[in-house]
Amino acid sequence: MGGKAAANAAIIGSGNIGTDLMIKILRGSGTLAIKALVGIDRQSDGLARAQRLGVEAIATGVDGLIAHPVFEEIDIVFDATSAGAHKVNAEKLLAAKPSIRLLDLTPAAIGPYCVPVVNLEEHLDAPNLNMVTCGGQATIPIVAAVSSVTKVAYAEIVASIASRSAGPGTRANIDEFTETTSAAIESIGGAQKGKAIIVLNPAEPPLMMRDTVFTLSEPADQHAIEAAIEQMVAEVNQYVPGYRLKQQVQFELIDVPVNIPGVGQFSGLKTSVFLEVEGAAHYLPAYAGNLDIMTSAALRTAETIAQRAESRRSTQEVA
Repeated sequence: MGGKAAANAAIIGSGNIGTDLMIKILRGSGTLAIKALVGIDRQSDGLARAQRLGVEAIATGVDGLIAHPVFEEIDIVFDATSAGAHKVNAEKLLAAKPSIRLLDLTPAAIGPYCVPVVNLEEHLDAPNLNMVTCGGQATIPIVAAVSSVTKVAYAEIVASIASRSAGPGTRANIDEFTETTSAAIESIGGAQKGKAIIVLNPAEPPLMMRDTVFTLSEPADQHAIEAAIEQMVAEVNQYVPGYRLKQQVQFELIDVPVNIPGVGQFSGLKTSVFLEVEGAAHYLPAYAGNLDIMTSAALRTAETIAQRAESRRSTQEVA
């Protein structure tokens, strides 16, 4: 693409996620240029770092971004605030600049859910994409992998994250986390019924993110399921290098029917998958894989959107 970035970006939210994302963009492929980091706390470490790194630091929230001259240059806005704040931010941003693209890193779920390895191509033109949750980004690819082989009646995920890596935004959005992740397990993962659980682990020293995925499905070739899961893990690992299987996939045949709320009587195949997500430690500690997978997924999504737009511009210029 040469020396010029395909798209200019701003980040709303100068906390852990927003700051880590800023650093990832600065260290990235050059597809995106980070023009502004937006917060509401003038004393935040994120805004101070932005200033030191030559990124416009705006401490007056989304209104300050819209009023700032740099807003004219912005193509993509990442929102790393909270579900409630995103609803307000999205309305203001799209009213001020209808052509802008929003990537929502909160559980607000205003726009379609996006998990890059599963359904990004379906939503590249959506004005507001929702990145589900950290648990969703880690586990929905696994549910989708099983669904690619056999019909999944039920999928349950348990995301265990270090308490230290859960900031005020995460803690204020626990209900939204479970609701959004459960819905996305069904709509993206392909499960008839989905359930999500989050555990804030207070262990010291902090433990890395661990995710457990259970699926109940129709009986199928276990080798085919395992191969699909391993292929999906390899694809996620392309943009989240610390994403890996913690142990071999486990299978259990359930002969005696069990009752699943929302599904009914079930007998078939239980598949258990155990994952670990280690962060890249660009800004956050390595144990904060939950935050790293969100910023990495959002970055991959934004880069793909920017590349698509650049390709279209090039085609139009040639024509």
